[in-house]
Amino acid sequence: MAAVSGVLLLDKPRGMTSQQAVSRVKRLLGADKAGHTGTLDPMAEGLLPVGLGEATKYSRFLLEADKTYRARIRLGLTTDTGDAEGQLLQYRPVTVSEAQLQDVLARFGGELQQRPPMHSALKVAGRPLYAYARAGQLVERETRLVKIHELQLIDFKEEIFFVRIACSKGTYIRVLAEDIGEALGCGAHLSGLWREATGGYRLEQAISLSQLEALGPEDRRARLLPVEAFALALPEMRLDAAESARIRNGQRLTTRLAGGFYRLYDGSGNFLGVGEAGGEGLAAVRLNSTAVLPKAAGT
Repeated sequence: MAAVSGVLLLDKPRGMTSQQAVSRVKRLLGADKAGHTGTLDPMAEGLLPVGLGEATKYSRFLLEADKTYRARIRLGLTTDTGDAEGQLLQYRPVTVSEAQLQDVLARFGGELQQRPPMHSALKVAGRPLYAYARAGQLVERETRLVKIHELQLIDFKEEIFFVRIACSKGTYIRVLAEDIGEALGCGAHLSGLWREATGGYRLEQAISLSQLEALGPEDRRARLLPVEAFALALPEMRLDAAESARIRNGQRLTTRLAGGFYRLYDGSGNFLGVGEAGGEGLAAVRLNSTAVLPKAAGT
């Protein structure tokens, strides 16, 4: 049987790490390699695109994509992790109207400076921040610029509200929840999180682990998107036979293309990999180990 390569859109369940979910998918599909395109915390659910085989080479191009979440935020309670899995730090009474909440939410649109939380997988000096936190060590973290494209109130009842958040990569929804709570004067923490979309893919397209387990081997493979699914936002470039051979041999092509990344296909529509154009021409960035992978439909 041929090696498994492609992208599976997984609906990750609550209570499982992203890596545990990836390992289950890898085993169920019988793939040699597997990886995801953006960590979901164990308490978070929803869309987790999983790359298998050759597709793992192109995960970086979806990591850069904007994401959409639905979040449940609990007012009045703060925790040491900023979410429902942490230890309670403080309770403050909540006297917030919907009008006050809407006013505060409006302040958090656009570009924001966020400080990554200590309980996160971001690495400092080769160690994830959560490892320092578990050891009782506080590490200095620089703020970084993120962008909130949309922050829409969905529902608000007493001390709990739901929002939909469309944001740039690297946005910590836990930090956003805490900051909103402080702006309201009562504190808050993230009590639920669902990723609804990333890079043009939506949760409605995803399959759960239980549904995947119920399928036979061939039906599981039929759920896979093509290898280039992580890179479909990139423009396409067709190469003739000579150009395809040169690219696969590590040679640079002369081109007047605008600088940036391109999906590369041979004359038969087979996906070769991703190249980058610049002042010195077009060079391969990542290539498939084989050139006989089919082109994605609609590209």
